[in-house]
Amino acid sequence: MENKGVSGQQPSLSQYFANDPPSFFDELASSKPQQMETVGGDTMTLPANPQATQQTLNTNQVPLMGTTPGGNTVSSNVQPAAASTGVNLTSNTFTGGFKTPEYIENQAELEEDMKIADDVRNFWETPVTPNGHPPLLTTPGIQTATDLPDLIANAVSKHLGDAELGHRKIPGVDNVTQDERGLRSLIASGCYRSAINLTGRLLTIYGQGYGRAGQPAKHSPHSLQLWFTRLALLAKLGEYELLQKEAEPFDKLNKPDVFYEFYPEMYPGKTGSIACFSFRLLLAEMPIYLGNPQLALDRLSELYVITNEIKLYFAGKNMKEAQDFWKKREFKILHAIVNCAIILKKYNLIDDILRSMIADGGDLDKEERRALFSAWGRIYLQIGDVFGAEQKFAEARRLRKIYSQPDIRDLVDKGLITVAQNDFPEAYATFQKALHLESGNTMILNNMGVCLLYAGKLKEAITLFERAINLNPQKSLNESLLVNLSTLYELESNNSKNKKLNLLRLINRYKPDLNISLEICLKLQTPN
Repeated sequence: MENKGVSGQQPSLSQYFANDPPSFFDELASSKPQQMETVGGDTMTLPANPQATQQTLNTNQVPLMGTTPGGNTVSSNVQPAAASTGVNLTSNTFTGGFKTPEYIENQAELEEDMKIADDVRNFWETPVTPNGHPPLLTTPGIQTATDLPDLIANAVSKHLGDAELGHRKIPGVDNVTQDERGLRSLIASGCYRSAINLTGRLLTIYGQGYGRAGQPAKHSPHSLQLWFTRLALLAKLGEYELLQKEAEPFDKLNKPDVFYEFYPEMYPGKTGSIACFSFRLLLAEMPIYLGNPQLALDRLSELYVITNEIKLYFAGKNMKEAQDFWKKREFKILHAIVNCAIILKKYNLIDDILRSMIADGGDLDKEERRALFSAWGRIYLQIGDVFGAEQKFAEARRLRKIYSQPDIRDLVDKGLITVAQNDFPEAYATFQKALHLESGNTMILNNMGVCLLYAGKLKEAITLFERAINLNPQKSLNESLLVNLSTLYELESNNSKNKKLNLLRLINRYKPDLNISLEICLKLQTPN
């Protein structure tokens, strides 16, 4: 794979909160405050500098190589005939924005996972403590004395006043039962900060609250699941400083007190890891979000080697179900390694991994293979190799059911290729066909709006976004659409602030949380 210029971007956060996430590729995303997150690299975003875009429109030229004529970087995820920012592997379904984790309510998936025997699911080599040395213990503790604030409420109070704040009716930590059921309810409602605050209260009951870091404490499946949920949500919301502090005591989950054998009286005869596998994957991936993808790649590679050894162990015992279970875990690690490789520009590694995933994935169905080829093609698009992308998309199309009509995946693939070829009217028409298959899909709407902008139809792009928000504010008020619409307002008028404040009113009433700062989403600090 040839590198034609790509800048790094944070990858999607893997879908956690269960031993084995149900979807083949995840959609629980997290991004740094100054960056826009996409779902599978499908969504285009607008330049940070409105004047740069206006210059592009006035000259009827499309910026190449990710820059405007003025030299400002364009942040589109698929840029016309050029390279762009990093992409993440796509999921099996296309949805815009940031989804509530489906697995929280997907009892069938959880029940399917629980069919795997405990000694298979929790299989992990217990660390050995040298004779004469006390065991090193895992001693976490909450690192903040107060609850995380409601940042949307703070912004509304600052910019719109307390009267408008009175319209904010979302469940808080005190409005749910103080247990796992309440935690699931908050997460399902998208109230992630309140969910984090509830994990703090529940962990305090376990003696691991504020001020308890460094103090010995007994661990259980429930306490470690609470920590896992808390850290995953901190990563999702971009609270990286707090994430780093609270995750540090867990290291690689390689201390004896996170294994069942450490508590023979509590768990007689039980062996293996108390912490779920996804917790290990989160900790291995975490350096990506802290700006050290090479360290993440090293840790993920180590995790892959261990997982592969466990898979081969069960294969040697002719335990096919256990072997397949750990093979699925291998694939999840490879997904994360590809994300690291994109940031590190190791494109040959990406090719090798995806090729091996397809070659070794004999038990993958056609849709899963299609997802891999489509993801591969989009990665080629990110580095400006349109021909290579077309080849991979063609492979994906060949796996479609015979005589079936193009589905959303096909149409989005085609639309992204057309964008890369600078044919924005045709790309718009293709995305429009995809929208007819899934009305209200905000990823598709975002791409349609960007196509209109690059075709010089600014007002039509604004109307498209505003109509989408009016039809379904809860779904359409996602971060990428908000950033794009705020940028269009700045292009349209020097008095865009009132329109942005109207967006803030809608956010106040319909959105419990956002994954990036409101100041970034709505650009409220700009003069106009």
